[in-house]
Amino acid sequence: MSRLFGFLSVVIVMAAGLYIYSSQVQSTSATAGTNNPKAAINITGVRTDLMTIAQAERGHFALEGKYASLDDLISSRSLSVARQRLPYSYDIEIAGSGFRVVASRTGEDKSGAPAQISVDENMQFQVVQ
Repeated sequence: MSRLFGFLSVVIVMAAGLYIYSSQVQSTSATAGTNNPKAAINITGVRTDLMTIAQAERGHFALEGKYASLDDLISSRSLSVARQRLPYSYDIEIAGSGFRVVASRTGEDKSGAPAQISVDENMQFQVVQ
């Protein structure tokens, strides 16, 4: 009887875990702006790259007192992120008192991925469909 109870406990815990996992996957896809899992993974990678570039930009500002272009960050080895993650390419827009790292989608995309994702010096994300 105790073995049956143990087996049933394992089955119930597994079912609850799978339910939680599936609801997390759905909510992650919804916040990424797409229901396509491959596009959601790609957007997550782009957001991680944007955060890495923004942190490198903030570090450069702390050391040099000014913001740098993407080419300058790469050439100074402050950044090890590539200039693009297909279908997105990265750029930095520098304003007097801040910056904005922009990932722009190139080409047509039928998966519902955003056309542009950006992060500013306050680490606030903006998404343009």
